[in-house]
Amino acid sequence: VQLQASGGGLVQPGGSLRLSCAASGFTLSDYAIGWFRQAPGKEREGILCLGSNDGNRYYQDSVKGRFTVFRDSAKNAVDLQMSSLKPEDTAVYFCATRESCYTGDPRAWTGLWGQGTQVTVSS
Repeated sequence: VQLQASGGGLVQPGGSLRLSCAASGFTLSDYAIGWFRQAPGKEREGILCLGSNDGNRYYQDSVKGRFTVFRDSAKNAVDLQMSSLKPEDTAVYFCATRESCYTGDPRAWTGLWGQGTQVTVSS
C-alpha cells in the first residue's frame, strides 16, 4: 500500500507543471485526496482537496483559477495541473489520503502520505 507523488521540477514564472499522485495496493477513488505544499521555513499547508468518487472540491484562495485537480482512474492516480506559476509556489508538494476532505490542520490527514516532489518556480 503506497502513495507516490511525482512530476516536480524547475519551471519559469508563468509556466505550467503537472504533478501526479499515484496509488498502489488500494483504489484511490475510494478516498479523498489532498494536495499540500511546504516551502522552506514555512509550515505545511493544504492547497486543495478532491473528495472520494469525485465529490467535493476545495481550493485554497492562493491557487484558485490556477490549479486544477483531475482524477485518472485508469492510472489509479490524481493529477494536479498547475498553471500561471509564481515564485511563491516554490515548495515541496505532497499528496495524502483521508476518508473525507478536511481543509484545516494538515495533521488531521492521518492516512497515507506520498514522499513529496519539489517544485521550483524561478527564472
